[in-house]
Amino acid sequence: MSFCQGKDSWPELVGVSGEEAVKVIEKENSFVNAIIVPPTQSFIPGDYRCDRVWVFVDDDGIVTRVPLIG
Repeated sequence: MSFCQGKDSWPELVGVSGEEAVKVIEKENSFVNAIIVPPTQSFIPGDYRCDRVWVFVDDDGIVTRVPLIG
């Protein structure tokens, strides 16, 4: 169970476009900013934050992992 406010994971978004995922995530949890992570990005901060959701996408911009707060 997360100590963050609101919905904390979006398994239903795997396979949709990253842009659409960002819209859904930020609509369903107004406490977070969803950030698209392209496959070419080799580094993301490792700190856990309740106001951030990483949205990992492939070369076609499709979500490849379950977006989670962190």
